[in-house]
Amino acid sequence: MHIAWGPYLLALVVIVLVPGPDFVMVTSSAATGARKGWLAAAGVTCGLLVHATAATLGLSALLMTVPAALVVVKAIGVVYLGYMGIQILRGSGAAQPQATTDVSRSGRSVFLRGLLIDVLNPKVMLTFLTLLPQAMDPAGDPMSQAAVLSVVAVGAFGLWWLLVVPSVRRLSALLADPGRRKVFERCCGGALLAMATSIAFS
Repeated sequence: MHIAWGPYLLALVVIVLVPGPDFVMVTSSAATGARKGWLAAAGVTCGLLVHATAATLGLSALLMTVPAALVVVKAIGVVYLGYMGIQILRGSGAAQPQATTDVSRSGRSVFLRGLLIDVLNPKVMLTFLTLLPQAMDPAGDPMSQAAVLSVVAVGAFGLWWLLVVPSVRRLSALLADPGRRKVFERCCGGALLAMATSIAFS
């Protein structure tokens, strides 16, 4: 079993670093207190686990039934990664949405809100369904490969939140600067386009 770790980890790192609704949720919660920041991070991570489990079971079932489907899924992945890259480049430097956080919100509601943000986000589902097949070996067992890749993806996001919550003030200040954010987003968008091109011609 030869998993393409290099391209997979490159794309995963970019996706982890690009700020999305979960980033806004975690940072805005952490700004009101570390405890709520950790609860929000736990919620979005559990949401990722839901999508990771669904992707592992769904992809495995599909590829075991129709092995040739891997080619189709990979093609969809190339298109999706390219689309994400273009969207990030087009939106680079644009004003970021401001999250409003209710300081009195209970810990349970913060966790549930974080959970629902990822569970109900179709982009998270598409990320798992399109990113995992790019690294899978057609000759290997799809279930074990999808499971390992999903665990790595969830672990990468978990490690990111371990860095984000304690340093929320520094990260917010860094991304609040329009010039720095523009450079950062252009680098992320370019990396995703390079990834899609590499897969398309491999």
